[in-house]
Amino acid sequence: MRLLPLLLLAALLSGCASTPNNDPSGTWINQAAIDAARESGRLREALLAYGPNLEWHIAPERQQASYSNGFELAEGRLQNAGEGRWQVTFYGDYNEQLAMQNGELVQITSEYWPEQHFARVSGEPKPLGSSFEQALYRDYLGGDWLIEEGLGQGGLVRFNSDGQVQGLPGAERFALCLAGDCAAMSGEHDSLWLQAGDQGSPWLFVHEGNQLRIFEAQNRAQYDEMPEYQPGPQRWLLKRR
Repeated sequence: MRLLPLLLLAALLSGCASTPNNDPSGTWINQAAIDAARESGRLREALLAYGPNLEWHIAPERQQASYSNGFELAEGRLQNAGEGRWQVTFYGDYNEQLAMQNGELVQITSEYWPEQHFARVSGEPKPLGSSFEQALYRDYLGGDWLIEEGLGQGGLVRFNSDGQVQGLPGAERFALCLAGDCAAMSGEHDSLWLQAGDQGSPWLFVHEGNQLRIFEAQNRAQYDEMPEYQPGPQRWLLKRR
C-alpha cells in the first residue's frame, strides 16, 4: 500500500525536475564563444565563429524576447510554436526560431543567422548584454597579471568583471570590443578601450596563452575617413600568474 504513494511522489518530483529543461525563461549567454576565446586567445575569431548573437533575455509571461550582439539590442514578440519551439517576431516582420535542446537554448538556423547555442545563467536580472560581458571578462581576462614589460613593470594588474581595471598605469576602466564600429576600425585585430576619468582611447592586443601584449592603436586612415587601426609600439607585456 505504501508503494503507490511513493511512485506518485517520484513521478511528481521527476516532473518538477524536468520543467526547467523545457522553460526558456531567463537570461542565456553564448558560452561557446567565451570558451573558444579563452582557449584560443583570439576574441574576434571566436565571436565570428560562434556568434553573432551573444545574449538572450526570454520572458514568456510577457511574450517578450530580446537579444544583444554586442552592438545592437533588439526586442521581439515571443510566441509558443509548439513542440518545444518558440517564434520571435521582430520589427519589420522578420522571425527567428528558438528551441530548447538538452538544457540549452538553441537559435535555429535562419536566412539571417547560423545555428547558435546559449547557456542559462542564474542570479539577479542584469541589463541586456551585461551577463555575457561579465562572464567573458571573468573567463578571458580574469586573474592576476604581472607587468613584465612596460610602464609599471613588476606590478600586478587585475581586470574585473564589472569593467574596472586595477594596477594598469593610466587606466581605471576597460571594455573589450565585441562588435560594431570598434570592430570595423580594428579589422582583424582584437581591441579594447582603456579609460581614466572621462578620457579614453583604443588599444590593440594579442592574447596568447598566459601572455597579453597591448599595443598602441595607430590610425592609418585619412583625417576624413573612418579610422583604420594597426598595431603600433608595444606598451605592455602582461603575464598571468
